Amino acid sequence: MRTNIKETKAYLVGGGIGSMSAASFMIRDAKIPGENITIYEALPVLGGVLDAAGNAESGYSMRGGRMLCADIYECMWSLMKTIPSLTDPNKSVYDETVEFNKVVKTDAHARIINKNRAVPDLSSLGLSMHNRFELLRLLETSEEKLGNDRITDWLSPELLESNFWYMWITSFAFEPWHSAVEFKRYMHRFLKQFTQIATMGGISRTVYNEYDSIVRPLEAWLVEKGVKILKGHKVTDLNLDFDDEDGKWAVNKLEYDFEGKTETIPISKNDLVFFQNGSMGDATSIGSMTSPPKHLTKEDSKGWVLWEKLAKGRPEFGNPAVFNSSIPESNWESFIVTLKDPVFFDKMEELTGNKHGTGALVTFKDSNWLLSIVLKHQRRYPQQPDGVQVFWGYSLRPDRIGDFVSKSMTDCNGKDILKEICGHLRFDMDEVFSKATCIPCKMPYITSMFMPRTNTDRPLPVPKTSRNLAFVSQFVEIAHDTVFTVEYSVRAAQMAVYELLDIDLEIPPITRHDKNLKVNLEAALRTLKN
Repeated sequence: MRTNIKETKAYLVGGGIGSMSAASFMIRDAKIPGENITIYEALPVLGGVLDAAGNAESGYSMRGGRMLCADIYECMWSLMKTIPSLTDPNKSVYDETVEFNKVVKTDAHARIINKNRAVPDLSSLGLSMHNRFELLRLLETSEEKLGNDRITDWLSPELLESNFWYMWITSFAFEPWHSAVEFKRYMHRFLKQFTQIATMGGISRTVYNEYDSIVRPLEAWLVEKGVKILKGHKVTDLNLDFDDEDGKWAVNKLEYDFEGKTETIPISKNDLVFFQNGSMGDATSIGSMTSPPKHLTKEDSKGWVLWEKLAKGRPEFGNPAVFNSSIPESNWESFIVTLKDPVFFDKMEELTGNKHGTGALVTFKDSNWLLSIVLKHQRRYPQQPDGVQVFWGYSLRPDRIGDFVSKSMTDCNGKDILKEICGHLRFDMDEVFSKATCIPCKMPYITSMFMPRTNTDRPLPVPKTSRNLAFVSQFVEIAHDTVFTVEYSVRAAQMAVYELLDIDLEIPPITRHDKNLKVNLEAALRTLKN
């Protein structure tokens, strides 16, 4: 470990879970004083896409929900064991979450609903022998050979109509044109969940939404330790010097905008910079009951500019164009519905056989939008009043025309989305949604990390040609792990901190359930069940 820790200063660009975790590891494991750490965030809140806002009157909002697994997510749970809960400071966030999931257990009875509003028999995954060989071939093919192939280069159209496909892709948000490598990694990493794909058993949920259950406790802990959190501060440039002797780049200056003014911070050789490169939440837009979300691109938000600037002429810093050049292939739309009477929840409980919180995603398999909704345990917001319920949903195909609304989801307001949901469920809209508010959210780059890529298109957490700059985001390269998870950002942060600070501690290893004979046998038997 470095000997000049007390003099080391750290500057973190972006206030998502990656930067927050990096700051935490520096304090916890490197013993850097909190006052030596500064986080710059362009938005007025931390957390990135782990967000939640709104109220019962105007409606709650939330871009997404996270699926957590108790027996993996090794780095995230390790960190959460040291962060006190906001509801009970004598418990950690980890302890609070474990206790909650012992009481509210996931056991979905209606993972899929078909066009007849019926729950199909999901004891079979609907795979033919040919499909099984396709999956096996993909699982056994090296990432080098897969290269930047798409899923459809390896899986047939027949497999893409199976029960397995619809449950797997809506659980993890894959599309047929996404990376075969990422799909393979998910199959390996979540192989233990494969046997429970229909019930989602083994999935853990936080007590409230992830912003209130993870981000807020983490932010409170960082503030208590003295970390400077500068919201509304957008970093616009990182100036680098190149050392011919060791062939490494070093950040020497940081520039940021605040309230229309540009400020410059000098970065010494002893200082560190952590950058959240790329943004799956970039160009997000929020709609209302009467207006659809605006159609935004990276030109509107400029969220990719800094990574593009750093990567130009430095291939070891990644290739952002691979991920941000095709909005139609990386976008989907989510929504959250606020209810002031229990009618919808009661009818869904009757239809699915699940009390809120015990089910999982309910996917309308035959919908043009490939629409899914989930009724999590209430309450989802700490200040959510009694008698108010919320549920979240999303569409993987928002550019298509609806089945019951004659326009694409991207052109729909909240009322249109409620009409589409009622059409699939055969519910009377005036009965179930008379006191409902639906807030839609369009996210052009939400699955951009799944775009087909080679193993050099994402930088390492600490590129080999970097002396004091690290990357902590969904757009870094970590062998065997899966992007689009909280764990990925936390692991990247821990790897970056340990390498830059020469910390001689073990990073929790990735749990290789795919190397477990019992897990492999159970997965094989699940695919064979007809």
